[in-house]
Order: sequence, then C-alpha cells, then structure tokens
Amino acid sequence: MNDLTRCVITPKVKMEGFDPLGPAIHRASTIVFENAAAYANRLERGPDGYSYGLYGTPTTRTLERKLSELERGGRTLLVPSGQAANTIAMLAFLRAGDKVLIADTVYPPMRDFADSDLPKFGVTVDYYDPTSPAEVERLIDERTRIVWCESPGSTTMEVQDLPKIAEIAHRYGALVGCDNTWATPLNFKPLMHGADIVTEALTKYVAGHSDVLMGSISVSDEAHFLTIRSSMGRLGIGVSPDDASLVLRGMETLGVRMKHAHEGAMAAIDWLQGHLLVERVLYPALVDCPGHDIWKRDFLGASGVFSVIFVPEAVEHVSAALDALETFAIGASWGGTRSLVAPMPVKVNRTATKWIGNDLVLRVSIGLEAHEDLMADLQRMLRTIEMRIATGLSRAVPHSAAR
Repeated sequence: MNDLTRCVITPKVKMEGFDPLGPAIHRASTIVFENAAAYANRLERGPDGYSYGLYGTPTTRTLERKLSELERGGRTLLVPSGQAANTIAMLAFLRAGDKVLIADTVYPPMRDFADSDLPKFGVTVDYYDPTSPAEVERLIDERTRIVWCESPGSTTMEVQDLPKIAEIAHRYGALVGCDNTWATPLNFKPLMHGADIVTEALTKYVAGHSDVLMGSISVSDEAHFLTIRSSMGRLGIGVSPDDASLVLRGMETLGVRMKHAHEGAMAAIDWLQGHLLVERVLYPALVDCPGHDIWKRDFLGASGVFSVIFVPEAVEHVSAALDALETFAIGASWGGTRSLVAPMPVKVNRTATKWIGNDLVLRVSIGLEAHEDLMADLQRMLRTIEMRIATGLSRAVPHSAAR
C-alpha cells in the first residue's frame, strides 16, 4: 500500500477492555457500509441505526438517551439551541390553516417567532392567560394543533396547571408542548403531567458552564419522534458531537449545581424580601407566588432563577446600580457557574394579560459562588440605589430586553 493511501485509511484498533467512564467523542459526516447491499438498504436500519452523521453519532445518541431517561420520555432529539427546540417542535406538526395557543408569559423570542414567522405559513396564533385553563377552553377549537406552555413563565414565574391544560387540549385533538428550561428534568417532568412534547435549553442548567449552545426535544410517542426527526432531516439540522460531549460532562454535576443554586436563591430571597426597596420577589417556591400550590403539587424542586420587583422610587436607579456589582455579572441566559442579573421589561411581551406596575423586573440567576459573596454584592447594589435616591440622581443607563 502506498504511503499516501496509508495516510488516509485509518486502521482498526482493539477496543475490547477499553471501558472509560466518560463517553467518547465520535465525529462523523460520512459513515461507511460493509458492502453495497448494506448501503442500498440503509433506511432499513431504522432510527437507531447509523447512516450519516447528521442523523446522529454514538456521542449524540448517548446524550439523547440520558435525557430521555430523565424526562421519562421514549425519545429525545438534539438541536442547536433551546429556541431551535421550541420552533422545530412546532414547525414539525403545523400546516397552513392550523392554530396555536401560546402562554402569554412565553420566552420572548418564541413570541417573536410566533408573531413574525407563523403567519407566513398560514398559522393563526392566539395568546392565553397562563394561569387560566378556562381561557384555553374558550380559545381552543377544532383548528388548534398545539397548545404551548412554559411553566414557570418567562421572567414573571407564573406556574401553569399542565394536567388540566393537557386534558382540554387532548379533548380537541391538540398537542401540548412545554418549555421546561427553568426547572430542568430534575425538578419537573412535563411528559408525566400530560405534555406530548417537552423542550429544554440545554445551553443553561444542563450544560451548566455558559460555553455551549444546544436544545432538546423529548416525546413519549414514537410517531411524534419520527415526525420531528424527518422534519429535522429535511431542514438539515443536527448538532456537533463535541458540543454534545460538553453537555454530557456538565450533566454529571447537574444535581449538585441545582442544589447549590436553589439554596443560594432561598438565602438571597429571604434577605431581599425584608428590604425596603424590594416590593416583591417572584419565585414559585414562595407561597405568595402565582401558582405556588400547583408548583408544590407537580414539581420536585426549584432552580436558582428568580425575579425581583422594586418599589417605584427605586426603579429608575436599578440599571445604574448594576454597575456596582462585583460578583454578579450582567448578561443574558442563566444556569451557568457564574451568577447573573438581567433587567427585563415585561409589558412589551404581554398581550393576553396586563402587567400592573413598573416595567422593569430584575431577573437573578444564582450560580456556584459562595453565598456570602453574593449577599454582599446584592447589598452593595441596593446601597447604591439608596445613595442615588438620597442624592436625587436620575437614571443614566436604560435597561435592555435581552434574555
């Protein structure tokens, strides 16, 4: 064999006895077949077979299997981001003339997709009060193909009665989808409460290190899995095995990270609720949060993400006071090792419900820092607001809408 050929052809090495704890990274576009007949009949391999890298490698399949087991679902598919999970889960099932119902507190980019893109395909969109199954009953009809939930709701943390909504939707033949990014499959399992589709932004808690983008779509019904998988294949959507390996690594510490973040959130919330500049904290584990009783009934725990509403005289100073933070970072997303804050407007993202009060909510994501350092940072921020109020300073920096 010529040396040029030797450079190209990879020899087979013995794998027997090599059993590492970490999953291997299998990169592939082309997958070779043992003979021409096997290639000609490659579709007979089914969804668990390998035919081309776009449709999965052992690395991505390992992550899919782990997620399916956590979600209590039959199948999981990986996509390039959490938002991709949401949009693909819808597009795979919708056609012209269909209607979707979407919770009014949905992730803002999902609302943008519904308003900007779904009408192009002849799909009607209605928004509903996430706390009112009765409104779902009023809006649903025979054209409704999907009822979309996000529980708790983006920024304002309303918890939905998913079993009741699913009962209504299924009575009309509609599917129920649920964005479960806040809770993760450790703290809530929508497929066990009536959902047909559950999406996760693995970018956040599951990957856990703010260095990878990925989303997942999990379903219990094999037919739904094949529908989504076929749609993804036609659209040419897949994920990198290297990224999947990062998610797999992060997933191993998900439990301890979530526990630390939740404990830090409770400590911070307990102090914030007693501060004169804080009007209210939104967090489903609190008894006065909308839907707390449903959260207590259906959820297994809470994450480290909560939202703070300030008293009116403090609002104009919040954005400038964020610059006093030393441990918290200002940024979109959540669920990484670093604690984050993001000032969020609400009213622009509400149409079926009315947000009462000032249009600034500070979303807080507790990370893995020492709780005492985070508390000192929050105290520093609130002291800055107090000084600005005392000296009559006005806001200099507007808040943004990034998630």
